[in-house]
Amino acid sequence: MEEVIPWTQLLAVIEPFYPKGERGRSPVGLERMLRVYFLLFVLLQFCCGWSLTHPRSKPACVRGMLPDALLHSELAIGFTRWLTRAVSSGKTNTSLAFGLLFAIALWGGNNAGTKWIVASWPPVWTGATRFLCAGALLLLVLRGTNWLGRYVTPSRELNRALWLRGGLSLAAYIVAFNGALVFTSASHVALYLGAAPVWALIWESLENKQSPGVLHWIAALLALSGVAVLLWPALAASSVSLPGEFLGLSSSVLWTNYGRQSRKLSVDLNGVEVTAHTMWRAAVWLAPIAVIELLSRGVAVNPTILGVQAYCIIAGGVVAFAIWNRTLGYWPTSRVLLFNNLIPLSTMTWAHFFLGEPVTKTFVTAMILIVAGVALGQARPSKQGKTDNPE
Repeated sequence: MEEVIPWTQLLAVIEPFYPKGERGRSPVGLERMLRVYFLLFVLLQFCCGWSLTHPRSKPACVRGMLPDALLHSELAIGFTRWLTRAVSSGKTNTSLAFGLLFAIALWGGNNAGTKWIVASWPPVWTGATRFLCAGALLLLVLRGTNWLGRYVTPSRELNRALWLRGGLSLAAYIVAFNGALVFTSASHVALYLGAAPVWALIWESLENKQSPGVLHWIAALLALSGVAVLLWPALAASSVSLPGEFLGLSSSVLWTNYGRQSRKLSVDLNGVEVTAHTMWRAAVWLAPIAVIELLSRGVAVNPTILGVQAYCIIAGGVVAFAIWNRTLGYWPTSRVLLFNNLIPLSTMTWAHFFLGEPVTKTFVTAMILIVAGVALGQARPSKQGKTDNPE
């Protein structure tokens, strides 16, 4: 299909007449819908002997069994999902996994860099300026070039979802995350994020109206045990900050929520577009608090701080978030968040060598419990004697 069909020319011809989503539900993207239709015709030709060049040859496997409206919607989507699952188990999954590993390495430096910056800059101001710059940079590239794909202007309904689902959830997360870094170590905060896959699994089970299985409950208890190991010193000793640990735990739940919202938005937008639109909107949500921080505390400016902030904007903001949101378009939220287990290790490495943070027994114990909980939560129960609902 890629070699035979002139996609660019076809899109240019159809686009002026395609619905813009000015009212009602926002339409599926033109390129995606066009590919679904062509994929349907190709699959029917190979599987059922239905030739596009001879429409009357529609075979019995298609003719009379399904109305044309259903043929061009449900069946097309079903074929597409089947083909996606069939081809995504090899090279595609491998490339997505390596992309996430690269993003996590960048995030480790981002977390350590943010910990260093919030010692001099207010936390909300740090997050707001970072998201504003990263979002603006991505939008500039999307609008001015085709490097990252075709730019899609959000419909009114999608624009509202970007404000309330994407921007607001990302703003809430960064307030908790940067606030936690003010009070506790970068490694501790990153370790709380490692528990996010467990919250995602339970959330998905409840949303699908399925009660979490025994393995999921055991996984949740293990993850919570790891969280308790981190929180206990804060409760038992005044030298450890309880607000920092609480904000770290909150950031884990809020990160899970942002992942779920981003996955829903990725139905209509690609990962880079979701990142760009949610980032600058999060900056707008954070702007009032950031201005108050700026007026009350001021901001110290020097080349080192600006250099670290630039790294966090480009590497931790643009590149890592784009990879992460792109993967959410292919994998369930809980599977993507499974890689969060490596964020504490990445952050600990950066923080140990660049910030001098020690690797404590408490941290290692908590990491083992959380990783065990997440790994157990990803295990699939045996299907014998059960009828699983199809995805």
